[in-house]
Amino acid sequence: MNDKKFIKINASDDVIIALEFLNSGAILSVDGKALILLDDIPFGHKIALKGIKAEQNVVKYGQIIGAAKCDIKSGQHIHTHNLKTNLSSIEDYSYSPVHYCRQDPQSPYGRHCGLDPQPPYGRHCGLDPQSPSMQIDGESNPAMTAKDSAKFLGFKRKDGSVGIRNEVWIIPTVGCVNNTSKILSQEANREFASYIKEGKIDGFFAYTHSMGCSQIGDDMKLTQKILAGLIKNPNAGAVLVLGLGCENNNVKNFLPALDSFDNDRIKFLTTQEIDDEYKDGLDILKSLADFAAEFKREEIPASELVIGFKCGGSDAFSGITANPLCGKINDTAISLGARTILTETPEMFGAERLLMNRAKDKSVFDDIVNLINNFKNYFLRYKQEVYENPSPGNKEGGITTLEEKSLGCIQKGGTTQVSGVLNYGERPNESGLYLLNGPGNDMVSCTNLTASGAQIILFTTGRGNPFGAPIPTIKISSNTNLYERKKHWIDFNAGEILNGKTFDSAAQDLFEYILNTASGKIKTKNEISNYREIAIFKDGVIL
Repeated sequence: MNDKKFIKINASDDVIIALEFLNSGAILSVDGKALILLDDIPFGHKIALKGIKAEQNVVKYGQIIGAAKCDIKSGQHIHTHNLKTNLSSIEDYSYSPVHYCRQDPQSPYGRHCGLDPQPPYGRHCGLDPQSPSMQIDGESNPAMTAKDSAKFLGFKRKDGSVGIRNEVWIIPTVGCVNNTSKILSQEANREFASYIKEGKIDGFFAYTHSMGCSQIGDDMKLTQKILAGLIKNPNAGAVLVLGLGCENNNVKNFLPALDSFDNDRIKFLTTQEIDDEYKDGLDILKSLADFAAEFKREEIPASELVIGFKCGGSDAFSGITANPLCGKINDTAISLGARTILTETPEMFGAERLLMNRAKDKSVFDDIVNLINNFKNYFLRYKQEVYENPSPGNKEGGITTLEEKSLGCIQKGGTTQVSGVLNYGERPNESGLYLLNGPGNDMVSCTNLTASGAQIILFTTGRGNPFGAPIPTIKISSNTNLYERKKHWIDFNAGEILNGKTFDSAAQDLFEYILNTASGKIKTKNEISNYREIAIFKDGVIL
């Protein structure tokens, strides 16, 4: 950063980013040269550093973010009026595995050092990437805590998974029993309040949705996969599956999706088959609370963490502060043996090659290609524009093209290899970074992360969002203004990085916050406000 009024991300960039509203005629000193602003520049928006001809590419993050619609002068505002995407629909990809040298401070992704890309981590410039002395972006690797000292207090489940909350969940098979589920959770929280007060469980929660009836084929199977994944999430010490009886997804039809399960942990109730669903429901919830109360917090290594990464309501600083900060946390978690999940497939478009080049092998590369092209085909099947993104809020925050948005989004994935691709309801089976199929929609993508076994979500935002998933959702603001205005929404302020705080220091603080949240010492703002919602992805007809 050369001036507190702006930031230049990469030495090769054609643009700088305004850190406050800047008036036309203002003069900035950039790389020792005077830059006269020809337009008013909103907070977070781009300023041209040089003249750019029509159709010439524009570079930010050291990567191409689009092409000029017309000639652009040095000092002009660059946004939707003069910048367009370069992206087309279906593309061809070639397998070009590379590893990036983490020693180059000029690029968020580093520079390939020309060494053997085949080992999972390799050796770059003579340094061991797993060593605490490894440098990333000019700083030491954050929070590289010794594996035997990074721990949290969690709940070991009988199937070998680990939860960070000990809750009793009610999951409806169909939307028709949504209110029944809500009433049962409210009554249970009142009637069995002593369980919560004494710390035996963390509460009863109903997760309602609109699916489960009048669905057929693959669309119904998708609903079942998501519901089964939610039911098996280890943050639920016990679960009541509540059905109506006449729905397509009735309990009998749903059971195969669960495969094997613990009959003490999961109970079923079909409301059409009994006289008083509230009495019987509360009796079952009492037995489930007794079962969940058997679990106690114990010391767990950080290798048992499963962390989901999501952004929502992004602005221009999401890709400068909050998302790269999450990338450092991602690298750290994986170095400790944890599993991490990155989703929002459409917000990989335009940056997908960077992820493909990090695939651990050809099979994973092929899976990423299928992930990207299958989701593009989903748009095309419905005759929709593949690149109808960013959103209006993104654009107001300074993001112009999908390439720009995606290059910022994927930074949550850090710099490690991509270990695999997950479909709806699938879980990562070993340490590493996984890409999860699904849209960018906040409610749907966070539901998908929960169904894939994440115990906690890091949710970055530049615009703000009160939403929360069934699991603790740590909201990370990209700028301090949002944090100061919405402290009842935001848990952690990455905007301090714009004010001089180092990534290392911020990452150390955030990693400690994650461990304390996992241990139950901190409740996230979504938990405090009881913002807990799910939404199931739909791709099919309603009968």
